[in-house]
Amino acid sequence: MEIIGEKIALKPYTIERCHEFYKEYVSDVAMTYESYVYNQDKVEDYYQNKVLDSKRRFFAICLNDKVIGEIQLKHIDLKKLCGTMSIVLLNDTVKGKGFGTEAERLLIDYATNNLGLHTIYADVVHRNLRSRYILEKLRFKHLYDDILAYYRFDDGS
Repeated sequence: MEIIGEKIALKPYTIERCHEFYKEYVSDVAMTYESYVYNQDKVEDYYQNKVLDSKRRFFAICLNDKVIGEIQLKHIDLKKLCGTMSIVLLNDTVKGKGFGTEAERLLIDYATNNLGLHTIYADVVHRNLRSRYILEKLRFKHLYDDILAYYRFDDGS
C-alpha cells in the first residue's frame, strides 16, 4: 500500500528500502549521542525482527523515489484501538522541510481511517525539541515525562 502526500509518499518498507535508508543514515544528537555505522547483518536482523513484526506497520518515507526516512505504528492493539507512532529521518538535509510532519499526518490518517485506531501514542527524547513541537502541532497532548516525554493523540471518537 502506498500513501501519497503533497511532498512525500509512504511506501512499503521493503528490505531494499531498509538497506538504502541505513546505508545513508546519520544519527541525530537530539535522539542519541552514539554515532551510527551501517552493518548489513544488523539491518537484516532489524528488518526480520521489527519491520516484519505483525504488531507493527512500517513505511518508507520517500521523496520521489529516494528513501528519506522510516515511520511506523508499533504496539498496535486492535482490541483497545491504539498504537504508538515512531519516525526517523535520514539526516539533517531532510529535516526542517515539513517531510516528517507530512509523514506523521499521513500515518495518523492511515491509523484512524484504515486501521480504525482511536488513540495514537508517541514518545520522544526530552532534548528533541523539534519532535516535541511537531507532536503538539499535530494535536498530541503531553501526558508525562519519565525517561522520555510521552504523548497521546485521540481522534475524537
